[in-house]
Amino acid sequence: MEHLKFLIDFILHIDKHLFELVQRYDTWIYLILFLIVFAETGLVVTPLLPGDSLLFAAGALAAPPDNPLNVFYLMIIFFFAAFGGDNTNYFIGNYIGPKVFEKNYRFLKKDYLNKTQEFYEKHGGKAVIFARFVPIVRTFAPFVAGVGSMTYNRFIGFSVLASILWINICVW
Repeated sequence: MEHLKFLIDFILHIDKHLFELVQRYDTWIYLILFLIVFAETGLVVTPLLPGDSLLFAAGALAAPPDNPLNVFYLMIIFFFAAFGGDNTNYFIGNYIGPKVFEKNYRFLKKDYLNKTQEFYEKHGGKAVIFARFVPIVRTFAPFVAGVGSMTYNRFIGFSVLASILWINICVW
């Protein structure tokens, strides 16, 4: 229960806690930040982790004159975390999706999969880009793109663009 209280407090007061983490873990903070952003974007079960607020807070800590974080390291680390998370989620959805729809579940119908595939053929690029800016949705959009069989070549281009835009807008 104590860990849950800390997690909620961390999410609500990320600016204060991030500064404490930087002081405590020094350069290891970059790995911690990478893992948080990767988990938020790459693991379907962790959509409530702070994404935008973490990028904003880290960007503020990287601002001169007393910048305990290097903004260029942050940009690189956040890009690889976001892009890697998107790809992980895409491949999980691509692997699991078709297998789930082979069986006859009450809420998962083959028709839903077909509609998802049609949507991602028509609007997949916009969905991947815009979802990057919507908390919780950004976690599920790559997964659904994988389930909906959006081609990987198409997905990866929009994922790169979305990650670059999101990181630059939030950190700078």
